[in-house]
Amino acid sequence: MARTIIDIHVLQSVPPSNLNRDDTGSPKSAVYGGVRRARVSSQAWKRATRTAFEELLPSTELGVRTKKVAELLGARIKELNESLGDADAVKLAAEVMQTATGSKMEVPKRKAKEGDDAEKAAPESSYLMFLSSRQLDALAALAVEGSPNGDVAALKDFFKNRENKAKARQAVDTRHSVDIALFGRMVADSADLNVDAATQVAHAIGVHKSEIESDYFTAVDDRNEDHESGAGMIGSIDFNSATLYRYAAVDVNALHENLGTGLRDDEPPTTPAEKAVGAFVEAFITSLPTGKINTFGHHTLPAAVVVKLRTSRPISFVGAFEEPVSQGKEGGFVKASCDRLAEYVPHLEKQYGDGEDVQSWVLRVGPETNALADLGTEVTRAQLVKDVEDAVSRQLRAEA
Repeated sequence: MARTIIDIHVLQSVPPSNLNRDDTGSPKSAVYGGVRRARVSSQAWKRATRTAFEELLPSTELGVRTKKVAELLGARIKELNESLGDADAVKLAAEVMQTATGSKMEVPKRKAKEGDDAEKAAPESSYLMFLSSRQLDALAALAVEGSPNGDVAALKDFFKNRENKAKARQAVDTRHSVDIALFGRMVADSADLNVDAATQVAHAIGVHKSEIESDYFTAVDDRNEDHESGAGMIGSIDFNSATLYRYAAVDVNALHENLGTGLRDDEPPTTPAEKAVGAFVEAFITSLPTGKINTFGHHTLPAAVVVKLRTSRPISFVGAFEEPVSQGKEGGFVKASCDRLAEYVPHLEKQYGDGEDVQSWVLRVGPETNALADLGTEVTRAQLVKDVEDAVSRQLRAEA
């Protein structure tokens, strides 16, 4: 079976920071190659990537993940029928969601407790629901069709018809957003509505040993007078710094299947998938988790990016750094990391025969990355995104 895989490999140095904390507040870490290294979880970088989508894609192509889905859907129902009150619209939304997903929609106990206005509290799902903008629109239209007057009993009768109930199920199982198609979705009460993720994101890890340090800080009370000594507050923040190896893979065929063919008559069937891949490549490369960012201002971009289009299987190059990279004579890890990667990649691909029919691109900054120049066509960020989109389009058309 033909496959189209996009592998993204990133080397990025991050200064003192705390991008992703564990339950004690310290930067996450992991042991690899026998030494403790900096780590940023895949969840943290996927969240940063999804946030970056907001600048790259229209809102109609994105989804919303929330427990407050009844409130969200209720607002759309009210847009279609302005005569409905907020409470009636939310009740219709809850009924539609229960029918479409099989999930219970109830007012959380924390909001229903004595002293809160439980009558005005909106019901919520017991877990995060991930729905696309187009799916929410379809459900809203179905609610108004089934109950123009806002009568929940009428909507329940409407869904007793098998065809109408099937429409509700279909509404949440088609026209997926880019982020749902890429990262997947789980619906605990209806496994048939699950969406298998088309992308895999590895935990970013340092290419060298990394120690956790602590910043002791004080804050001054602005109202203190000269005779009042001492700080108004004292505390400490753990941090580390590292050159990270980041990796992600996109199964283009799975993404194409999740998204479906062209959504408009005037666009080729491959357009949704190629645009989604381009957005993911750009967002994954340029995004950054924002943990403690106001404290550390760790705004960096990768020193080097290698992107490969394969027709076999995803391949991570993390093995190049199983032996920790040594610090350069004058400090720094980027040059040695690039040298290591430049030696490792061709050897691995030659031994396993995975270098054949592989398209490669290299985005790099500075002389420290010179060793990577031979790993692919050198490009800018904009050219990389365009080239990858074009390659995906050609590949999918060839497989059709």
